[in-house]
Amino acid sequence: MLIKGDDVDLPQFKAAAVQAAPVFLDTQATIDKACSLIHEASRAGARLIAFPEVFVPGYPYWNWTKTPIAGSPHFEELVKASIVVPGPEISQLAGAARAADAYVVIGVNERHPRFPATIYNSVVILGPDGSLLGVHRKLVPTWAEKLTWTGGDGSSLRTYDTAVGNLGVLACGENTNTLARFTLLAQGETVHVANYIALPVAPDDYDMVEAIKVRAAAHSFEGKVFTVVSCSTITPEIVDAVAHDDESRRLLERPHSAFSGIFGPDGRLLTEPLIDDEGIVYAEIDIARCIQPKQMHDIVGHYNRFDIFELRVNRQRQDPILWSGEAACPDVPAGANGEHRSLAGLPAPEVSPPDPNELIGMPRP
Repeated sequence: MLIKGDDVDLPQFKAAAVQAAPVFLDTQATIDKACSLIHEASRAGARLIAFPEVFVPGYPYWNWTKTPIAGSPHFEELVKASIVVPGPEISQLAGAARAADAYVVIGVNERHPRFPATIYNSVVILGPDGSLLGVHRKLVPTWAEKLTWTGGDGSSLRTYDTAVGNLGVLACGENTNTLARFTLLAQGETVHVANYIALPVAPDDYDMVEAIKVRAAAHSFEGKVFTVVSCSTITPEIVDAVAHDDESRRLLERPHSAFSGIFGPDGRLLTEPLIDDEGIVYAEIDIARCIQPKQMHDIVGHYNRFDIFELRVNRQRQDPILWSGEAACPDVPAGANGEHRSLAGLPAPEVSPPDPNELIGMPRP
């Protein structure tokens, strides 16, 4: 439902936060499971369906439980199971989004189309018409994740003007990054998707459920936005694949490691969340609820001082080589530098990156 004011759209819709485990390192089976969950959420009336971090086809837990050498065969297995974006797997997900008439946000292990060992922790955004709206690559892999993923760049720090609001996404620990979050808020974000993985292997004094909750509540309260949190779960299959002794098995089976829920612009949960168990959390979202809280704290408007503070964001795509003296390297095929090409029959969104020195914020007087 869309309520139109004089010059503003205020969508009302149902959001769905999926909490589920992938079919570990089985790409096609995980894609099939995702499509089934999209269908289920669609039957419940969801117009925005969020999936966990790197749902396709899973998270490298071995980085936390094994030495780099012992985990290397698992890394090779994950690389081989990762997907190119766009590609046949994305086309299948796009078809499910189109059939559901819903926006779908899903985490994937994205393989570079030219470099066989380079993979990214990526978040794919699909439109209800089956279009690939965009892909965000996690800027900084967290802690042990640096053994697996290459970091992204500022080119994907953007929001998407959709029928369910101005949509932004960040993956897991990025939701701790104040500057990344503000970059999205300063582009008018009203709905934020934060996707996570279950992290039972964290230090004993680190509660993943509470860590997710405090970050989601903070972003919603600071920005006066809705935050949809989708987290994966741990299955016995994953434990069996990764555990190598009793201690690693104990770590992987630790409870209170997964949380999914939906927060309102006051920082409070809209409905009961899910902890550890698989399922789907639903909530009704009304973008008009963002208005009154902003009268008190609008940190991208009246409640800031852009004559004092500046945030500059480099949104240039970072490539390993910059050519000079010629238009391009003649033997590098289209898409070789990692840009996201169009799905078959669908043009890729044309997004011209701003000047690297562009100021993100309000214009100076």
